[in-house]
Amino acid sequence: MSSSTLQAAPVPPPPNPTHRPGRFVQLEQFWLRVTEGLALNQLWKQFHADARASYRLYKKDFSARSPSETRRHNFLHTAQEFAWALLEKLTPARRVLLLLGVVLLLFPGGGFSYSGKAGEVEFVQFDLRFYGGALILVLLMLEVADRVVMKRDLEIARDIQKWLLPTTPPQVPGLTVAFATRAANTVAGDYYDIFARPVTAASEPRFLLAVADVAGKSIPAALLMATFQASLKTLSSVPCSLTELITGMNRYASTNSQEGRRFTTAFLAEFDANSRALTYINAGHNAPILRRSSGAIEHLEKGGLPLGIVAQAAYESDTVSLQPGDWLVIFTDGVVEAVNKSDLEYGEQQLINVLQAGAGATPEELLRRIMSDLDIFVGETPQHDDITCMLIKAT
Repeated sequence: MSSSTLQAAPVPPPPNPTHRPGRFVQLEQFWLRVTEGLALNQLWKQFHADARASYRLYKKDFSARSPSETRRHNFLHTAQEFAWALLEKLTPARRVLLLLGVVLLLFPGGGFSYSGKAGEVEFVQFDLRFYGGALILVLLMLEVADRVVMKRDLEIARDIQKWLLPTTPPQVPGLTVAFATRAANTVAGDYYDIFARPVTAASEPRFLLAVADVAGKSIPAALLMATFQASLKTLSSVPCSLTELITGMNRYASTNSQEGRRFTTAFLAEFDANSRALTYINAGHNAPILRRSSGAIEHLEKGGLPLGIVAQAAYESDTVSLQPGDWLVIFTDGVVEAVNKSDLEYGEQQLINVLQAGAGATPEELLRRIMSDLDIFVGETPQHDDITCMLIKAT
């Protein structure tokens, strides 16, 4: 009996978990490109935020067209008013396109008969849903094109706006400064700045502090904010008192305010580094919070009307002294009027509580605490106003 050597059959290599069919890889790459790498829960949050924003937009027009005291509480009336709110956002030509597409989708069937050869009757049936869908797709492409152009213009406007605002706090003798801003939309109507003013003598360094909030949102507010910045820089370059400065700005703002409808609230102050005196005027702005080193709270309210309402408005200034350990918090109404999902406002008292608890921190640290506390309070609730906060600590 002859012996032979037995050889084991080759064992196939284990499957590579990273190896996928080419079609699956292409599908995965397509999905990543569409979603930009966002997870499903992130996509849902984004859709939910967009849906709520769109609903508020249409609801605003719906409420204007049908006030609560005259509104008929029935589904057909509500649907009709919301339909008109949607249609009025489109140009007349696109309204016709949308209506025609909807009609073709609602009445998809169609056909006709005719006599063929040898007396045979032929019936031809066609489906209009394809054409209805095509019309709505064309409308969608037109709207997307408009949105892309608008988005590009808004991004350019946002970049220009960033050039108008300081990126880092300046060095001010006797003060440590921190600031932060968040736009409710791509561009904002809030303005803030600190810069040195021209002086009559080298021993009199003075710095101008400014925080302003233009009425309105988005592009109109951003344009007026740029106008405010230009007038402030121009008028403050000439030696003059703070009262003369804000009076000139109010007269200029009144020429561009559409009869007072486009006004600006502002807080302007001038700090004398030698005497530590802060002379200020509050033009209809949220009263800044002055926390003394002892813990006492004061509000800087003296001033007058918002800029742009009455061209000949008079403004009154006041002066306070900033001693080491004092805090000054200047903010826009977007901070204290931020709302959560229960429609409750953040409120000034909550801001004061955070200020009192963090009085020993640096302005940068306290600013982070305030913004973090604000984020926790609002959660995922979309905000409707710009948020700007400037913290100043006397040293």
